[in-house]
Amino acid sequence: MNKSKRIQILEILRENNPHPETELNFSSPFELLVAVTLSAQATDVSVNKATDKLFPVANTAHAIHALGVDGLKAYIKTIGLYNNKAINVIKACEILVEKFDGEVPEDREALESLPGVGRKTANVVLNTAFGWPTIAIDTHIFRVANRTKFAMGKNVVDVEDKMLKVVPSEFMVDVHHWFILHGRYTCIARKPRCGSCLIEELCEFKDKVYPE
Repeated sequence: MNKSKRIQILEILRENNPHPETELNFSSPFELLVAVTLSAQATDVSVNKATDKLFPVANTAHAIHALGVDGLKAYIKTIGLYNNKAINVIKACEILVEKFDGEVPEDREALESLPGVGRKTANVVLNTAFGWPTIAIDTHIFRVANRTKFAMGKNVVDVEDKMLKVVPSEFMVDVHHWFILHGRYTCIARKPRCGSCLIEELCEFKDKVYPE
């Protein structure tokens, strides 16, 4: 895909959704960090149902750490892999309290040092909480980038590197959310909704799917 097409795609996505936001509920960098950690292999809807009950009770590193693993599990047991997630969140809270005065560090290396926090989660926090021009490649972004030919790569690191190279700076902060939402609701995995796609004419996917 050439530069002109990419810019047209980004302009269309921006016109349709000028101020995209995550679908996870949060009101602070710490709440976002917890929500994203819990969202691994789980839907945002399921995470929101849990955190809508958790955060009014405990929404700081000190408060969640005080709940303990079993106390936290009571709030997140409806989320997949909740046992391991509870352990990681409590350990992360302990580190945040001990090393960062309970605050979420605006630093990639520090974020990735936290249990349960990998590059993708760190990218989400840096982008969404702090406005960094980072791109967290999840399954949706990986699929959309490859299927449309916007930024092809064999793995998430390849796609992230390519996206960072080909996305102009004016779109960088928001492209993460545009691609996630596009992959979640239009360019879905098994049967993409090409007939209702805003960027259908620019997409270079050869096997487009249309309703009969």
